[in-house]
Amino acid sequence: MRSKTNSSPTTFTRLVAALVLGVLAIASAALGEPRSIIVASTTSTQNSGLFAWLLPQFTAETGIDVKVVAVGTGQAIRIATNGDADLLLVHHEASERKFVSDGLGLARHPIMHNDFVLVGPVADPAGVRGMSEITVALRRIAESEQIFVSRGDDSGTHKKELEIWTASGFDPRPASGSWYREAGSGMGATLNTNGAMGGYTLSDRASWVSFGNKGDMEILLEGDPPLNNPYAAIVVNPERHPHVRVREAQAFVDWLTSARGQAAIATFRVDGQLLFFPDVVPDGV
Repeated sequence: MRSKTNSSPTTFTRLVAALVLGVLAIASAALGEPRSIIVASTTSTQNSGLFAWLLPQFTAETGIDVKVVAVGTGQAIRIATNGDADLLLVHHEASERKFVSDGLGLARHPIMHNDFVLVGPVADPAGVRGMSEITVALRRIAESEQIFVSRGDDSGTHKKELEIWTASGFDPRPASGSWYREAGSGMGATLNTNGAMGGYTLSDRASWVSFGNKGDMEILLEGDPPLNNPYAAIVVNPERHPHVRVREAQAFVDWLTSARGQAAIATFRVDGQLLFFPDVVPDGV
C-alpha cells in the first residue's frame, strides 16, 4: 500500500508535465517558429542601401527575417559553398552558372541589373574621356602607364575588370605594383585609394553614386555593352547542406521576382537616380 501511495503523486506529476509540454508545443506550432535566412551577397547591394529598402518590405509581408553577409562575389560564393548561407545573390554570371552546374545551388534566377563605369580624375591624363569602348580606354591607360587601381579581391567587379582586360588583348598583372595597383579591398576602399592616387578604376554604378568622397573623380566612360552588370539569386542546394532553409530562401527569390519585388527594386533611388533595373517583368509591373 505504501508503495502505491508514494507512486501516485509521481505519476500524476508526470502526466501534468506531459500535458503542459503538449500544450506548449501546440501553442508554439500555432505561433510559428521565428523564420530567417542568411543571404551571401555583394557589397554593392548592401552599401547602396538597396537591402535596407527591400528587406523591411519583404519581412513585413512574409515574417521572414533576412541577415545579409555583404562581401565580394568570390567570397560570397565560398560562403555559400561551405553551407554558411541559404541564398546567394551576386553579380558574375559565369561563376553563378558554375555554382549551379557543380551541384552547389539550385536554379539561377535573374533579378536585376545595373552597369559598371570607368572612373578617373577630372584632368584625365590618359585622355579616355569621350571614348565609347571600354577595351580601347583600358589599353590607352596601360600604354600611357597611368595609375589604374583594381579591387584585386576576386569580387564580381574584379572578375569583370579582368574579363575586359582580356578582351582588350592586354594583361596588366605583370605591371602590378607599378602603374597597376591591386587594392585587395571592397569598392568603397578602392575608390578612396584611387582618389588618393589620382588614378582610374572600374566601379559598379550603385557603389559610385552612393560613394561620398568623390573628390576630383568623375565618370569618364559609360554605356558600353560589356559594362552591363546582371545580378542573380541562387538557393543553396539542400542535398549538399541539409540545414539550408530552402522554403524561406525560395520565398525571398519568389518575392524578388514577383510584381511586388520588382516594383520595389524599380522605385529604389539614391540622389534621384535609379541604381538597379528589374530584369523580370511579371504581369502588373
